[in-house]
Amino acid sequence: MTIHHTHPFAGSGEPRPLRRFRGRLPAPVTIWAARDRDVPAGLTVSSVLVADGEPGEVIGLIDPASELFDRLVAAGRWAVSLLSYQDRGLADAMAGLAPAPGGPFRMARWRDTEWGPVLASSPGWLGARLLGEPVEAGWSMLVRGVVESIEIDSTVAPVAYVRGSYRQL
Repeated sequence: MTIHHTHPFAGSGEPRPLRRFRGRLPAPVTIWAARDRDVPAGLTVSSVLVADGEPGEVIGLIDPASELFDRLVAAGRWAVSLLSYQDRGLADAMAGLAPAPGGPFRMARWRDTEWGPVLASSPGWLGARLLGEPVEAGWSMLVRGVVESIEIDSTVAPVAYVRGSYRQL
């Protein structure tokens, strides 16, 4: 990865109105992680929706060019870790916005689960199984999964992202 003095996703001029609107919506900060053939891949994902029901579902928008997308589809399952305010550096590294010497998985402790790596300090996590084929949604792929496992640590507060900043909840 090369570090530039400018933001890698900054466009020229004023951001598009839809992007500005989306930036005003508080977004969760999660890491989606999967393991295929013992090789982990992870990505910071804020476009996440959890649908309660029998069974419950997790839905997310994933970059189709990411390593995570390929591993998630190949494995057919993945883990979603909530992040705390202290994990914002890891969030930037998993998003490819900050350096991660040796890779972002070396920046924190992880637990192996049957769904994939889970951040050991996570305020909560869930394990999901792929439901159907991902479909295009804008420039992303919409991925749906059946929630098969969930753990919550109510002693650690999750973090949100609004208008370009992490906010402690």
